[in-house]
Amino acid sequence: MSLQQKMHFESGLLSVDASGDFSLEDAKLAFLEMLGAVVQYKAEKILLDGRNVNGNPRDIERFYYGEFAARETRNIVVEHKIVPRFAYVLHEPLRDPARLGETVAMNRGMVIKVFENPEDATEWLNGRADSQGSFCQDN
Repeated sequence: MSLQQKMHFESGLLSVDASGDFSLEDAKLAFLEMLGAVVQYKAEKILLDGRNVNGNPRDIERFYYGEFAARETRNIVVEHKIVPRFAYVLHEPLRDPARLGETVAMNRGMVIKVFENPEDATEWLNGRADSQGSFCQDN
C-alpha cells in the first residue's frame, strides 16, 4: 500500500496522519483501517491530516471514494451505534476546490468536512454537529 497512516487516540479524538501517494484502492483500504480504529476506540471525532499525501484524483475517483466512505461509515453507525464526524485536512490538488468527494459523502449521510488547516478542522470537530450530513439511526 502506497498510503501510510499513523493513528493516535486521546481525549475522544482519533488523529490520523496520512502520507504517501494517492490511489483509489489504497485510499479505500486506508479508510477501512481508520474505521477499524473508530470502532476500537469508539471515536466520534476523527481528524485526518492528509497534507503529506500526493496526488490529483480524477473526478470519478473522488465520487467513488465519497460513496465508499459514506457506505462504510453507515455500516459502523448501524452496527456499532457510533456516529463519527470526520475532518479532513488536505492541500490542493488532493483537496478538490469543487468538493466533489465531500459532497457525495455528505449527500449520503456522512458527517464530513474538508479543511485547509488543522486549526479550523479541530474547531469544527469541537463545535456543534452540522444539521446536514448526519446519519439517521433507526431505533
